[in-house]
Amino acid sequence: MTALAVRAVTRIDPWLPVSALTLSLIGVVMVYSTTWSRLVSDGDPAAYFAIRQALFVVLGILAAWVVYRLDRPALIVLAAAGYAGSLLGLLAVLSPLGTTINGTRAWLTLPGGFTLQPAEFAKVFVVLLAALLLSDRSGVRGLDDPPEPRAVLLVLGAAGLVVALLLLQPDLGSALVTLAAVFGVLAVAGVRRRLLVALVAGGAAAGVLAYVVGVLDAYQVARFTAFLDPAGDPQGVGYNVQQALIAIGTGGLTGQGVLAGAHTQGAFVPYQYTDFIYSAVGEELGALGGLLVIGVFTLLLLRGVTAAAHADRFGALLATGIVCWLAAQGFENLGMNLGLLPVTGVPLPFVSYGGSSVIAAWLGVGLLTRVSRQ
Repeated sequence: MTALAVRAVTRIDPWLPVSALTLSLIGVVMVYSTTWSRLVSDGDPAAYFAIRQALFVVLGILAAWVVYRLDRPALIVLAAAGYAGSLLGLLAVLSPLGTTINGTRAWLTLPGGFTLQPAEFAKVFVVLLAALLLSDRSGVRGLDDPPEPRAVLLVLGAAGLVVALLLLQPDLGSALVTLAAVFGVLAVAGVRRRLLVALVAGGAAAGVLAYVVGVLDAYQVARFTAFLDPAGDPQGVGYNVQQALIAIGTGGLTGQGVLAGAHTQGAFVPYQYTDFIYSAVGEELGALGGLLVIGVFTLLLLRGVTAAAHADRFGALLATGIVCWLAAQGFENLGMNLGLLPVTGVPLPFVSYGGSSVIAAWLGVGLLTRVSRQ
């Protein structure tokens, strides 16, 4: 390693990769705890999903290292290629190539039993593209300077296209997360408040329109109904949330122990290893374990904010977008696990099972770490 490389490594914020790795390791443990009994009963290896999750973490770390090493010209190429690839993927899932799971057509089936969810990668590449478009090449333009109108229109067009394709799946959760990330980038870039208000109103109007024209499936509408009246259908659409709350409530302060949670080991919470993995954390690791996950996740977000505060315009916009993306997705997931928000089907970053989600989140960490060395 050259002296320049050594200096670059020593300037990075170590809390970014350390916090992401901590969450990822907790995720691997909880994926094992939530899946081993079912796998054994089916005659499969007990650690099948946990091993795959560990593989996803390794691939994510490698991806983070690659983007951390890229210079700005390479990032421009990555943003263009990544955005184009995400669009093609989002279009492909709407074709006969797409796979439907739980009413959402959001996955592509790959060899070896793997699946790809383009929506997860679309989030990070939309943020990267927006940051590049709203920052000038010379780096002279500061955060106090308003962005060029043409650049703002390009960002809105790029984000709008992704959101439209997400709503067609339909994946309302990812659409809301994408809007939150773009909103953060535009706000820090200095666009006028009227445009920000219009963006919020447009997002709300898109959600209403999706409901009126029937884009949202009946089960998604039922999720909102169940949120407003949790006891209305406890054995139907409200079952997941009710069981998740019971699991978290039985965890107490210190939890029942890994592999010892009655609800988790009894598989009372459907798909607990994905969107509802926080309920397993609450039951088996208790309130202290749940607070640990939230605390480490918050630390990662705060270090991202710190990186943005000390960066140039491009770095500040990029870090802001990534922080808003991860924060919105984490808030959505924790909210639905705790019954505070409707179920939207978004994973908990770094913790929930899923290769696309884990690798995309680690790409975000790699970009944040790159910003932190400025």
